[in-house]
Amino acid sequence: MPGRIIPLVTGEFYHIYNRGSEKRDIFTQSRDYRRFQKTFYYYQFLGPKPSFSKFSKPDLNSFKANPDKKIVDVICYALMPNHFHFLLRQLKENGISIFLSQLSNSYTKYFNTKYKRVGPLLQGAFKAVLIESEEQLIHLSRYIHLNPVVSGLTKNLGSYHWSSYTEYMSGQTLYCSPEEILSLYPTVKNYQKFVEAQIEYGTTLEILKHRIIAEDI
Repeated sequence: MPGRIIPLVTGEFYHIYNRGSEKRDIFTQSRDYRRFQKTFYYYQFLGPKPSFSKFSKPDLNSFKANPDKKIVDVICYALMPNHFHFLLRQLKENGISIFLSQLSNSYTKYFNTKYKRVGPLLQGAFKAVLIESEEQLIHLSRYIHLNPVVSGLTKNLGSYHWSSYTEYMSGQTLYCSPEEILSLYPTVKNYQKFVEAQIEYGTTLEILKHRIIAEDI
């Protein structure tokens, strides 16, 4: 397998994304989204912990992993029917690669068993883009959080359960670590305004993009 063009450096932030093989849906019902959330939370940590097969929701809520064993911070995320986005900070050497490998293998096994299929679920290696400035960091968080609404999956970001936006707004964090972004704003309301001010603009761009694609076919 060829080496990754963009090196993954400890301490840096990256936009990580991938989609289903042949653009297929990788989430088909609520249970799939919840399974993926639980899986990516579990694999943020290395070292001794309850086996994933026994990792129930109560275990998840009470799970106190050793912070020294954490290999990535999930700053924000959005799960879409046929793809996902993460904003990650690598905490340990090879942390992102280990995290994505374990997440992909575990979720693919679950999905293939459930839906009686075989073969890869995701489209090759994950994509990674280095975040080079604080401005890029906050704009990427907005882009990720806007995905569900600009794609037409919901009209209300606060009602979409499969992204970190609800955790940002509620302060009840479980799957992600929003402090890196929220610390840049006086209040959560300020961040909310920053994100939601771009809903109409982002939706317009998405409509135009689909029109252009349709005209080219």
